[in-house]
Amino acid sequence: MNISVIGAGNIGGALVRGWSKRGKDMNITVSGVHKEKLNRIKDDCPNIDITTDDNVAAKDADMIVIAVKPWQVETVIKDIKSNLKASQTLISLAAGITLEQINEMLHNNGCEIPSVFYVIPNIAAEFCESMTFISAAEGVDASIINKVENLFKIVGDTFVCQEKLIAPGMLMASCGIAYVMRFLRVQTEAGVEMGFYPPDALKIAIQTMKGAAELLHETGEHPEQAIDRVTTPGGYTIKGLNEMDHAGFNSAVIRVFKTGL
Repeated sequence: MNISVIGAGNIGGALVRGWSKRGKDMNITVSGVHKEKLNRIKDDCPNIDITTDDNVAAKDADMIVIAVKPWQVETVIKDIKSNLKASQTLISLAAGITLEQINEMLHNNGCEIPSVFYVIPNIAAEFCESMTFISAAEGVDASIINKVENLFKIVGDTFVCQEKLIAPGMLMASCGIAYVMRFLRVQTEAGVEMGFYPPDALKIAIQTMKGAAELLHETGEHPEQAIDRVTTPGGYTIKGLNEMDHAGFNSAVIRVFKTGL
């Protein structure tokens, strides 16, 4: 399979690095305007091809992944329109650019209409731990949806959904990475205040987060079930949980995630 990624920024680079590690029978080409970014990706992934010409990337691709800023999507489509074919799959990662808008861009530029997808992964794709949301344009064959899902399963977990869930998914899993990082930072600061050196406090916080996630993943428990297992009457855990409630932790987190809706 020939995969072309147009855009060598954070998310494009993360996907390429992840696919390069675990993808089999994949020929990956990355195009971008910044040669230094392309060279850094090539240094990390010697088995890929790089180019500064989007048309070179698009010409023989089975799947074209547009990984640019939202306002650059139509420019990319205009640039590669002569190399777009109905047999290809076009995947846009641009937040807020709907499937309808992408199809309008294709029609307005006289393009052959490929199978179109709106996909939101996150930067953990580099380590094959992304949570990726996938929505297909109306009429896309189920076999093609399956191929796209399998492509993104290489770099983590996937959720095929209606387009209306893409934005909430992005808030939970893409913006959510930053929110989790902020919690880890605060937990680290608490550790320092209690006497740990910062690197040790961060290590403890990371492993605790990792362990909590793995526990839920492996057991299938609801978080409250796991909480009950570590909450003893009159103990530190219940006191800490009550402090979080007093401070409005739950409602604050929900408001944070709903900010973009």
